[in-house]
Amino acid sequence: MYFLSNDLEFPPVENANKEGLLAVGGNLSTERLILAYKNGIFPWFNEGSMILWWSPDPRMVLFPSKLKVSKSMRKVVASNQFRLTKNTCFERVIDHCKTIKRDGQDGTWITMDMKNAYMELHKMGIATSYEVWENNDLVGGLYGIDLGHVFCGESMFSLKSNASKFAFIRMTQELNAKDYKLIDCQVHTEHLESLGAEEIPRAEFISFLMGNL
Repeated sequence: MYFLSNDLEFPPVENANKEGLLAVGGNLSTERLILAYKNGIFPWFNEGSMILWWSPDPRMVLFPSKLKVSKSMRKVVASNQFRLTKNTCFERVIDHCKTIKRDGQDGTWITMDMKNAYMELHKMGIATSYEVWENNDLVGGLYGIDLGHVFCGESMFSLKSNASKFAFIRMTQELNAKDYKLIDCQVHTEHLESLGAEEIPRAEFISFLMGNL
């Protein structure tokens, strides 16, 4: 196991174990987080735990042009039920992601230190939120790290059926129009697969991050 020091560095991602765990420790400074995301690494740990850094292989990603939208969701997107905004209430989005109950998950990985770190990244224009509104009520949304050609999704929430899916679909359509290479979904879930996400080798994912593909 690689323990990080105060030096601003990470071991090669190839050193990660079979679960994708690469390193332990360090801090959540904006400099370290930016370095991590640019190298295919992300933090994920529970309250009270040491900071854990991950780089799984394979990597779950969505190529924006491969987005799958079901017939029922096409109707939702085309209707006037929801409207989407961007970066209007980042803190509210991350707070909802932090507190919403999730099946099979006790507690939250979005600690106060994690929230504060992403709030700083948001002030720098790197962490981005998408918000879903029904009338004047915030009913869903998501946030992540925008690297300019790759969007690294972090968490989403939904207070109304289909709200987070609406955010994801509309965001993906926007990123596709801007010629983003891919959306990083980190690890496999059936929900993401249903939207068109797929697993690719970590080495290929890193090549996209580095602008080589």
